[in-house]
Parts: sequence; C-alpha cells; structure tokens
Amino acid sequence: MTGFFAALGFLTRIPAPAFATGDAQGDLARAAPWLPVVGALVGAYVALALTLGAFAGPWIAALAGILTWVIITGALHLDGLADVADGLGAAHGDTQRFLEVARDSHLGSFGAVALVLQIAAKLILLAALAGRAGPHMLHLAPALILIAAWARWLPLALASAMPPLAGGMASRLAAGIRTPIVIVEAMALAALSAWLAPVLLAALPLAAGHALYWRARLGGITGDCHGASIEIMESLLLLALLLR
Repeated sequence: MTGFFAALGFLTRIPAPAFATGDAQGDLARAAPWLPVVGALVGAYVALALTLGAFAGPWIAALAGILTWVIITGALHLDGLADVADGLGAAHGDTQRFLEVARDSHLGSFGAVALVLQIAAKLILLAALAGRAGPHMLHLAPALILIAAWARWLPLALASAMPPLAGGMASRLAAGIRTPIVIVEAMALAALSAWLAPVLLAALPLAAGHALYWRARLGGITGDCHGASIEIMESLLLLALLLR
C-alpha cells in the first residue's frame, strides 16, 4: 500500500502514514497508478459536502463543495493552473520562457484571472447541478466521484503520450507509468461511467484534446500542466454533466 499512501499524501491533505524513504522520485513513481483511486476519494468528500450543504440550498451546497475541493487538495492543482496561465501569458510561443515564468512563485495577473474564473466556474456549475438534483442529491455522488477520478487519470494518459519538458514532478511521475495500467484504468472508469453516468465518457476525447494541445503548444508536459489539466477536466466534465 506504499503507493496508495504516497498518492494520498501527494494529492490531498488527508493524513497518511509517512514513509521516510528518502527517494522522492521512487515515491511519486509508486504513487502513479493510484492517482485515480485517490481522485475517487476526493470526489466522495466533495459529494458528501454537496449533499449536506443542500439542506441549506443549492448555493450553500456549491460553496460547501468547492471549499471541500480546495481544502482537501490543498489547492495543489489550482496552483498549477495559475502558474500555467502566467507562463502561457508571458511566453508568446517560447517554451523556455514558459518554463521560467511558470517556475516563478509570484502570482501574476494571468494566474489571478485564471484562479478567479476557475473557482467561479466550479461554484456556478455545482450550484446548477445541486439546484437541478433537488431532493435527489445522492444521485450526483457517483458522477462526482467519477469526475474526480477521471481528472486524476488524465496525468497518467498525458505523461504516457508525451515527454516531460524538464526535471521535476512530471518526470518523476512518468517513471512510474506503465501504459497497460493506464489502459486498464481507463477501461474500468469507462465501464463505470457507461453504467452510472454515460455523459462522462466525454473524458476520453477530452483527454485526447489535452494531449494534442500540450504537444502543439509546448511539445511536452510539466507538473504545472498536469495540475492545470486536472482543473480544466473537472470543470468540463461538470459542464457535460449539467448539459446531459
């Protein structure tokens, strides 16, 4: 279970046993196959918060859901989204310039706008879903669990489809990715989606679209790109669920 606990510690703020291996690359590599499983756990917490908040109304439900999403992940992926937005805004097609800006810990205007829009998008989508579900909030839980799982399967697919741009999280993650495992996990998520929420099969073409975008724009992938992709995938799947 070392890989699972490494993934839990990496992706969430849920307390997990500490493994002082001194091998950061090995820990993240072992965590790779477990990312969708931890994603499902994140989705379960969000679904619970949304269900409890619905007793006070759809907007309170949405607020409870987005707060849980941010707190349980430690805003990890939002940080990646902000860094990518700043990098893309300043790079003007220069990959090296993108890497320099994305590594800067300061938040720029592009990153700030991206954060506001992403949080607003999720808040509005969750409120709309809660309002539509009404007294049947529990029916949303399987879809929310699958959305979070699909979003964290996405880095595995991206890392198996293109090289990391530089040393860091992306390269450490790629070391633990095995294409057969990525395919099996995709098949499992697709089967569950076909049964519980068929519209979420849109995750497969959306993953291909992410891969094509990063390959065309940067020629590779970084850890920040993975975080940004997770956030965008979650919002797009929430939208797909709403438009079902």
